[in-house]
Amino acid sequence: MAVINDLLKTALTCTKPNPRVAYIAPQFNQAKDVVWNYVHEFAGVIPGVQFNEAELRCDLPNGGRLRLYGADNYERLRGIYLDDAALDEYADMDPRAWSQVIRPALTDRSGRATFIGTPKGANGFKSIWDDAKGDPEWFRLMLKASESGLLPQPELASARRGMTEDEYDQEFECSFEAAVRGAFYARELKLAEEQKRIGRVPHAPELRVHTAWDLGIDDATSIWFWQASGQEVRLIDYYETSGESLTDIVGSITERGKQRQFRWGDHYLPHDVEVRELATGRSRREVLESLLGTKVRVVPNIGIADGINATRMVLARCWIDAEHCERGLNAVRLYRREFDEKRKVFIPRPLHDWTSHSADSLRMLAVGYRQPAIATGDHRAQEQRRTANRVTGY
Repeated sequence: MAVINDLLKTALTCTKPNPRVAYIAPQFNQAKDVVWNYVHEFAGVIPGVQFNEAELRCDLPNGGRLRLYGADNYERLRGIYLDDAALDEYADMDPRAWSQVIRPALTDRSGRATFIGTPKGANGFKSIWDDAKGDPEWFRLMLKASESGLLPQPELASARRGMTEDEYDQEFECSFEAAVRGAFYARELKLAEEQKRIGRVPHAPELRVHTAWDLGIDDATSIWFWQASGQEVRLIDYYETSGESLTDIVGSITERGKQRQFRWGDHYLPHDVEVRELATGRSRREVLESLLGTKVRVVPNIGIADGINATRMVLARCWIDAEHCERGLNAVRLYRREFDEKRKVFIPRPLHDWTSHSADSLRMLAVGYRQPAIATGDHRAQEQRRTANRVTGY
């Protein structure tokens, strides 16, 4: 594998003391499955090399070291230094792994990085690809099957017969525009793009700003900021953080509200906000209400499948601010079904990764928000609203 040989070359030839290089996959186990055998094969011929199987680490006789990591726990990379890093299948990684941890780890040693993988929509990988265009410090290469000649034509023809057009374009033609396989909201977001509903969506001062939350304990907390105007739902901002207390989170969104002059409306939170802490005897709902100074709305638990259907319906009438909601939008684009590698089929349940938090908070909006009737005298609309309220538990 070329990238492993490239990393080993850096580790062996770097003039700085004790060179450090890293291969990083979306998940730690994935890193082991994909390249650990290659590390043994290519580094095993070097006299004096040692392998640490538990840490997936290769120690070289010159003091250099190659180690495998997973971006699913990128925080554990904080504090290390790197001379070279290869980020494989970067489209599946939380972009903060690069910007907040890996990029700083390369800075002290003026290190370099390689990004490789399959395009999966307009996400962080697409941004890296676009940013590298015309930059003399970057080299970029796209190997389309139709142009590279690396794969025999009969094999490509066989693959095309067994795949959808989007699947083939993504896997073999390196298309960033193809719909992500298994993505829950690909159709709704594609339609929103076509109808120009994703772009600049200004905050309307006359409308109240509501929030929809996914509260994390050991992982991220995400919050959508939105306004309702008639039948429209306008997603105007997005906030995500991890490792912060409820006090810090409320302080951050309060400050954001001051900066953008928000008039607060309702705050929608998942049903588990009612769980009481053993240490204090208070629920997170009670803590949040005391911090926010207002009651919050607890969204009923109608199940993930029904919640996804509700989200699809809301997305059909959403206007989304591309700049302020960039991270949340990228995550929702990639929110997808889990893939069973053994059976080679998609499982109905969602894949739990960095995209889940944004999608879950958007689901709180979809399930919790009660769409107003079109007009007071519109009895059909009022009946639809009453039916929806019964379904969602209001």
